[in-house]
Amino acid sequence: MATSVATALPSAKLDDNDVQAIDQLREAYARLKTELARVIVGQQDTIERLAICLFARGHALLMGVPGLAKTLLVSKLAETMSLKFSRIQFTPDLMPMDITGTDILQETAGGKREFQFVHGPVFANIVLADEINRAPPKTQAAMLEAMQEYKVTVVGKMFRLEAPFLVLATQNPVEQEGTYPLPEAQLDRFMFLIELDYPSENEEIQIARTTTGDDLPGLDHLLTPADILRHQHLVRRVPVPDHIYSYAARLVRKTRPNGSTAPAWLRPLVAWGAGPRAVQNLILGAKARAALLGSYMVRLEDLQEVAAPVLTHRVITTFTAQSEGIDARKIVRRLIEETATEE
Repeated sequence: MATSVATALPSAKLDDNDVQAIDQLREAYARLKTELARVIVGQQDTIERLAICLFARGHALLMGVPGLAKTLLVSKLAETMSLKFSRIQFTPDLMPMDITGTDILQETAGGKREFQFVHGPVFANIVLADEINRAPPKTQAAMLEAMQEYKVTVVGKMFRLEAPFLVLATQNPVEQEGTYPLPEAQLDRFMFLIELDYPSENEEIQIARTTTGDDLPGLDHLLTPADILRHQHLVRRVPVPDHIYSYAARLVRKTRPNGSTAPAWLRPLVAWGAGPRAVQNLILGAKARAALLGSYMVRLEDLQEVAAPVLTHRVITTFTAQSEGIDARKIVRRLIEETATEE
């Protein structure tokens, strides 16, 4: 694989300043993982994928049962980066204005009354949308506008959100009664689906030791918002060989059952495949992973590592697949394995 990458160098290359900046980002990421390990046990894959989303300017949907430290992890990630953190608990009675904010009537020093906009919890750098599928579609749409447009509109007025801006939404896979599942078009707005699993036995013992003592330690501030914005621009400049672009497009096109390149085994199992945004997110995710690990160009392994979280929530299975116990995760894994052998 190293030979194929070396023979497909892109025309654009990083200059010396960018090379030095990638080295700095790699060191900062290593310090970030070490710092988070003081309060978060395990979850290394989750931390990496959250960092990829942050530096690629994407959003993530976290899926996991309660008690896996999703809220703690997100809040501590914001703490290490000196970012403003906000948590929104989605409930059936939550209204859009509860997220965006609203105008309220205030009395000024001169005794006059005028409307003043009060910012909602979405005005933060990292927003945790807890159990987003518990709120009705109108409220979900208010959050999704902020994710896509980096702004909110209230009573005809537009308010910009401060960069960097990252939304991490959670869904509880256990309790689905009384929920409003996100439509496929809205799921497509999330760069990654990050699935959290139960910890190992040793990790669970360490969790008990860490969390049943005194207060958790405060974490050092390793990055500023300006640092993050600079690294986000750097990630966009990471070179991508032509064969990586081709691989990403080929992989995504195979998920579409009506396409000419879809394998025969997939057609009865998939109702809808991934759209063009999946190709964009594959490339951006691979760029961010390469930079975080100190690589000066995207490698095939970077794209393969981000393929599952990018594609799983974009592949919609049929009743046939569900009846046979085949989920999108298994389909995507098989596609990645088959496409890799073509290289």
